[in-house]
Amino acid sequence: MTEGTVVVVGGTCELGKHLARHYADKGHRVFVTSRDLGRAQAAAKEIGGNCIGIAVDLSAPHQIAAALSGVDDVQHLALVALHRDDNKVRDYNIDEAIKLVTLKLVGYTECVHVLCSRMRADASILIYGGLAKDQPYPGSTTITTVNGGVSTLINSLAIELSPIRVNAIHPAQVGDTPAWATKPKEVLDNLRARTALGRLVTIEDVTHAAVFLLENRGVTGVNLRVDGGRMMK
Repeated sequence: MTEGTVVVVGGTCELGKHLARHYADKGHRVFVTSRDLGRAQAAAKEIGGNCIGIAVDLSAPHQIAAALSGVDDVQHLALVALHRDDNKVRDYNIDEAIKLVTLKLVGYTECVHVLCSRMRADASILIYGGLAKDQPYPGSTTITTVNGGVSTLINSLAIELSPIRVNAIHPAQVGDTPAWATKPKEVLDNLRARTALGRLVTIEDVTHAAVFLLENRGVTGVNLRVDGGRMMK
């Protein structure tokens, strides 16, 4: 049997690109998405292999079905897209909150709805959440809420879609992504000191864990933290 299609929704961020490259290098047809078609196509070119960039806007869920109309024979679906929303209750931005909730809870679920009938029987779905579900911080009002939603969404999806497997991954701060690599040294040193391993997790760490969740046929309905032991300290 030929290698199935891999879809990485949000494939232009570093975590998405590295996961997409892993499967492109193994000979899969890979779709990477972005809200912007140019960015998606540029990422696909960078990834190489049989990688295709398409535009999908998760914050406009009614448009997702048309955007994914050319995708079929899905082996793995990874929902990686994010929207950084620094939103404090005392200064609440309703539009930004709605955008993030729509993107991660409605948009993610609509992607599954659209593609589930085109998935192989042994397919898998991986949803990216984040450690903010367990460790909120000032400004994480909506992020904490939606990542908590992801942690329970996988349970209903895993039951409904079985034997398709559905899991979630919750990385802590990923030290070699652009968002964190440029932080001041004192900030990074403080974060490292709060991990059991004494270091921040890397893109490679998260990708390795993501591949495990996508490929291990005995794992479904699991929320996996990749945090270097952050929750132990």
